Amino acid sequence: MARRVGSSLISLPLSLAFLMLCLISGGTKNLVQGQKTWCVAKPSSDEATLLANINFACSQVDCGVLQKGSPCFYPDSLVSHASVAMNLYYQSRGRKFWNCYFKNSGLIVMTDPSFGSCIYGCN
Repeated sequence: MARRVGSSLISLPLSLAFLMLCLISGGTKNLVQGQKTWCVAKPSSDEATLLANINFACSQVDCGVLQKGSPCFYPDSLVSHASVAMNLYYQSRGRKFWNCYFKNSGLIVMTDPSFGSCIYGCN
């Protein structure tokens, strides 16, 4: 009986190691094959981080949807604008988990964050 508990404890770390290997090697798409994902800003992120994320993402992709009068301008908040910009970048780079890292201020979600006429889009 004690032996069974011991082997169970050994198999748990091995399972975690396998999962980590899959994630590190880019296997996330295989783990959630067919699942649509989006990248959003962590609500707990500070203003400087959110601004840096917007500036970086918008230097790489067209963030025209964030301009005043455009579909994603409102709500006019940093976390909302950062989420849109970060998702545009994430989507344009093939939805790889590392393209939503943003110095640990991004979250990959499986629920469409679109609202009103602001469509986050998903490849």
